[in-house]
Amino acid sequence: MKKLIIINGTMGVGKSTVSKELSQRLQNSVWLDGDWCWMMNPWNFSDENKSMVIDNICYILSNFLKNSSFEYVIFCWVLHLESITDLILERLKSVEFQTFKITLTCAKEELVDRIIKRDGIKSGNVEKSIDRLSLYESMNTIKIDTSDLKVEEIVANIIKIL
Repeated sequence: MKKLIIINGTMGVGKSTVSKELSQRLQNSVWLDGDWCWMMNPWNFSDENKSMVIDNICYILSNFLKNSSFEYVIFCWVLHLESITDLILERLKSVEFQTFKITLTCAKEELVDRIIKRDGIKSGNVEKSIDRLSLYESMNTIKIDTSDLKVEEIVANIIKIL
């Protein structure tokens, strides 16, 4: 059975890095980063655009899940509300697959270091990311604390879960 691996977590926690490495380690896999569906200028969070992005994500995921070339479909995105994940999964229910929902977390100090290293000291993402960190605690997902782990170790943990 196909496997949909949903990797979420706050900005800067390592979702894209881990997903990229995971897609390289798993044969017959494909990876969609939800941020790719937001690549617009200016970045506009209107209701119309949010709806369009969800439509696009569901369309692409559905096509990947239906395609016989892929055994693993990896989807990473911030997904700070469980209702967003539920909405996406509801719209994919016509396709048969097994779902693995994984949340990447890390200590606040580590998160700050990662964001500053990636985006620079003036990034407004630090406060937003820290504020959202607690939203992931109560989600019905498998949690992996990435604070003291290398990317390869995180990926190995995910492969064990699968």
